[in-house]
Amino acid sequence: MAKTNHAQRGGRSVPTPLGERVREQRRKHGLTLEALAEKVGSSKSYMWEIENKDVARPSAEKLAQIAAALETTADYLLEGDGAKEEDEATDLAFYRKYKKLDAPVKERLRKMLDILDDD
Repeated sequence: MAKTNHAQRGGRSVPTPLGERVREQRRKHGLTLEALAEKVGSSKSYMWEIENKDVARPSAEKLAQIAAALETTADYLLEGDGAKEEDEATDLAFYRKYKKLDAPVKERLRKMLDILDDD
């Protein structure tokens, strides 16, 4: 059973850890709520609620869309804490993009990495 945060301050809802991580990642990527909502295929108000209220956890599909838009993983958004988890989530998101690339693009990226690794 999922834990929820029903804490309130001064009569207003307190964001959940999920909401805090979504906001943190959205800001890190320079996205507005509107831009994130557009990438996710959702409404701005729904994204605001995820960030700022103790709402029901989004569906697995919606969570995956949010994670992809923020170039992270659903696991990080749900449970991640700390720089190590964030770095791992960023690496996994990069790898997902890499797997979808055409072979010539992958080869160019490998050559670029070889050049950068020659230090």
